[in-house]
Amino acid sequence: MGGAISGILAGILGIGGGVLLNPLLVGVGTTPVQAAATSSLAILMTATAGTFQNWRMGFLQIEKTLYLGIPAILTAQLGVLLGSNAPDYLLALGFGLLLIINIYLVGLKKKAITKAQSLTGDPEAQVDSLPAVTPPQSFWRTPLVARLTTGGLAGLLAGLFGVGGGVVMVPMQILLLNEPIKDAVRTSLSVIVITGISACVGHALRGNVLVLYGLVLGLAGMIGAQAGTRFLPKLSDRTISIAFRLLMAVLSTYMFWKAWALVNS
Repeated sequence: MGGAISGILAGILGIGGGVLLNPLLVGVGTTPVQAAATSSLAILMTATAGTFQNWRMGFLQIEKTLYLGIPAILTAQLGVLLGSNAPDYLLALGFGLLLIINIYLVGLKKKAITKAQSLTGDPEAQVDSLPAVTPPQSFWRTPLVARLTTGGLAGLLAGLFGVGGGVVMVPMQILLLNEPIKDAVRTSLSVIVITGISACVGHALRGNVLVLYGLVLGLAGMIGAQAGTRFLPKLSDRTISIAFRLLMAVLSTYMFWKAWALVNS
């Protein structure tokens, strides 16, 4: 049931299931590192299904995926190492902070879409509609550095917290690599498959993955996401935005409370 609910909310709010599964697993009694490890297995299943669909439709871009995925493989192992050795309260606190940051990162994506709509006069415009512009070349916008940073951060988050990293990869690809939003979303989904495999293997070797939980949550999440995306057109942008911020606030508050409880246990 929890996996289906997280999938439905992910489909409606456009967020990765790991943001919802991690607090859910902590709530049913797993340790934070077990929650991260098990969440990474569930996310791997849903991302693989989505990437397969993109491949069938001819949208999978192997080269872009590898540019981001290769550094992510390495940093995912770093995240696993840090997560396996960090105190439980620090993992809970860090995840709570990540949820707060999510609000800002999703806001960046929305601002990019709003800019496209204002420049084109099309209320349905996306970042793809922006006129081609060569961004100012700074150190962080250098293609190699931007890809290493984007993929590396996504891998670290996957190993440390069991999240796909899409909420980080999408705005960073738009801002640093000048990617259209649709390409950024598709590429991030395929990179999540790579980070998920790396994180799952690393956690499994340390005995952190609750396999049955992960398989059940992954399957339920795949079904729930389909239901969520079908319900999405019935909701206004304002409703979705408010629901997203409210959910992030509630979940972050819960994780902060959990961190406090772990400190005093």
